[in-house]
Amino acid sequence: MDALTDNFDNILSGFWLTLRLLVVSGVGALIIGTVIAALRLSPVPIMRVAATTYVVVFRNTPLLVLIILTYYGLPEIGISFSFFIMVTMAMMIYTSTFVSEALRSGVNAISVGQAEAARSIGMPFGLTMTQIVLPQAFRAVVPPMASVFIALTKNTSLAAGFGIAEATFRLKGLLNDYASERVMVFVGIAIGYIIIVEVISFGAARLERHWRVS
Repeated sequence: MDALTDNFDNILSGFWLTLRLLVVSGVGALIIGTVIAALRLSPVPIMRVAATTYVVVFRNTPLLVLIILTYYGLPEIGISFSFFIMVTMAMMIYTSTFVSEALRSGVNAISVGQAEAARSIGMPFGLTMTQIVLPQAFRAVVPPMASVFIALTKNTSLAAGFGIAEATFRLKGLLNDYASERVMVFVGIAIGYIIIVEVISFGAARLERHWRVS
């Protein structure tokens, strides 16, 4: 247990950075994914094509490739941010495609008659989406959306390869310094990730139950 107890502050610091990566990229992905899902349902063909292309390109590009492109590519064209922001941008773009697909499945589960009724009384597309369609879609996709953010939690570990001292980065350092306690180190870090995932699952279950009662 010496590896964990002697380095408890460093481990907490690593998980704090993991949580920051998760929250910032998760909120950004939720916003972008919602916009993309709305655009895919837009009555304007060019918007639908652009949103569909966005999803096809970035969903099928490995996250590691996106991180490399933002991490090394953006400075080459004069766009430079902190390493944290560049890695977060890549995770945000990648995850937003899965958010978009989850929301689109939720929209498809809603009766078409509701959108048609809104249009029949003169509601514009944007108001129909924000006031009628998307609120119901979010209620319908809580479980798959939780799965998206659980996957994002695990994807934050890729940031370790780019020098960001999150939990997996700390794990690598502990494995080098405490070779005889590798099993305990792995178990300790794994428990930290499990706690984060369980909090997401618990929150999603409570939210789903609340909305079902409402």
